[in-house]
Amino acid sequence: MNGIESIAAERARQVEEEGWTPDHDDEHTDGALAKAAGCYAWAAAQSDGLRGVFVTPPPTWPEDWSVEWWKLKDRRTDLVRAGALIAAEIDRLDRAAARLSS
Repeated sequence: MNGIESIAAERARQVEEEGWTPDHDDEHTDGALAKAAGCYAWAAAQSDGLRGVFVTPPPTWPEDWSVEWWKLKDRRTDLVRAGALIAAEIDRLDRAAARLSS
């Protein structure tokens, strides 16, 4: 799969396996989805040596999200996760805007 396909597949997995549905995402009005995405993207940009020390998420990890949800893998997987979280946030923003314009 290419990058876009991988991100779409990860987003589908998040919904189907983790239960992070659009309704659930709509509850995160505090930027948490974007913050988590940023953390994964930031981690993917770090050197192999630094990546090994990220047992806990960076300080920008959403405050009310469990540390257990921080699951670094390899750079590509972390970027795919970041992309899926960004897509979820974009969709959440679009739904919120649609509700306001109705």
